[in-house]
Amino acid sequence: MKVFIADDSKVIVERLADLLRDIPGVELTGQAGDAPEAMRCIEEKKPDALILDLQMPGGSGLEVLRAIRPDHPALQILVCTNYAYPQYREECLSAGANYFLDKSADFEKIPAILGELIKNFAKSAPAARQT
Repeated sequence: MKVFIADDSKVIVERLADLLRDIPGVELTGQAGDAPEAMRCIEEKKPDALILDLQMPGGSGLEVLRAIRPDHPALQILVCTNYAYPQYREECLSAGANYFLDKSADFEKIPAILGELIKNFAKSAPAARQT
């Protein structure tokens, strides 16, 4: 499963990259530090999962989510933010996010979530190849 990280914090990106290295079946396919770069790279790299911050230079993660969701309905999107307010949660989930995580409370849940996604991805991949 190819995972892309869109977050402007180098510390968070490094921490996520370390977490991803320990998950069998996960390949970090790239990262972007601002919204325009994230949108461009997602189109180019075609990841299976996206870990998306809400507050980034050049636009918000919510703008990225709204821009990419229509063309990437199968993309698993994990919004991971320090701004885990109920109104952001509602907006992100309504815009198509699959998960909404609080960086300070839920960060360690990411490996388990990706592990589950990999299991589901592996189950659906053979069926997709047969069609």
